[in-house]
Amino acid sequence: MKIIINKTLKRFIFSILFILSMVSVYAQHENKAIRNGNKLYEEKKFIAAERKYKDALMKNKSSNEAGFNLGDALYEQKKYDAAADQFIATAKSSKDKNIQSQAYHNLGNAYLKNQKFEESINAYKNALKLNPEDDNTRYNLAYAKSKLIQQQQQNKSKDKNQDNKKNKDKKEQDNQDSKDNKDKENKDKKEQQDKKKSEENKKKEEEQKQAQQNPKMSKEDAERLLNALNNKEKDLHDKLKKKSLQGARVQIEKDW
Repeated sequence: MKIIINKTLKRFIFSILFILSMVSVYAQHENKAIRNGNKLYEEKKFIAAERKYKDALMKNKSSNEAGFNLGDALYEQKKYDAAADQFIATAKSSKDKNIQSQAYHNLGNAYLKNQKFEESINAYKNALKLNPEDDNTRYNLAYAKSKLIQQQQQNKSKDKNQDNKKNKDKKEQDNQDSKDNKDKENKDKKEQQDKKKSEENKKKEEEQKQAQQNPKMSKEDAERLLNALNNKEKDLHDKLKKKSLQGARVQIEKDW
C-alpha cells in the first residue's frame, strides 16, 4: 500500500527540516567560535578570544557558555566593569545553578578588583546560596570582608586626618588674621607717627623760614641795644627830674 502525502504537508515537513538544518549549521558555527575562543584564551590571547566569543553570541544570544567565557576574557584584560556586566547577564539568563554560581563568583572577583567590596561581598553570598559547598567562594567572601573593614578604617583615619588638617588650617588662618590685624595696627600707628613727625617738621621748617626773614640779634647786639635803651631811659628820667625840680622852684618877691 502506497502512502500518499499531500503537497501542503510536504512543504511543512520541508520547512521543518530546513529550519533544523539551519539551526544545526548555526550551532556548529557557534560551537566552532567558542572552541576557537577557548583555544585563544588558553594561549592568553584575550583580545582575540573576546572577538570569537562575541561571534558565538551573534549566532546565539542566549549561549551561556559564550557569555560566561566572554566575561572571563574581559576580566583578563582588566576590563572589570564590562566583565561584571557580562557575568550579571549570564547569571540572570542561565537556568543552570552551577553556571549561575560560577557567574556570581566571578562577578565578586570583578568587584573585588575594582575595590567595590560591599558589592563583591553580596556577589559571593549569592554564589554560596546556589552552591554552599564552594570553599573558594567562601574564602573570597572572608577576604572581601577583611578588605571592607580595612577600607572603612582607612576612610575613618582619612576623615580624622582631614578634620585635623581643617583645624590646623583654621588655626593657621586665625594666626594669620591676628598677624594681619597686628600689622595693620602697627601700620596705622606708624602712619600716625609719620604724620605727626611730618607736621612737626613742617612747623620747624616754617619757623626756620620766619627766622630767615627776621634774623635774631646776636648776644652782643642785644646787650648793646639793652644798654642803649637803659641809657636812653636814664637820660629821660634825669630830664624829667630836672624839669620837675625847676617847676617846683618858687619865686619869692623881696619885701622891701
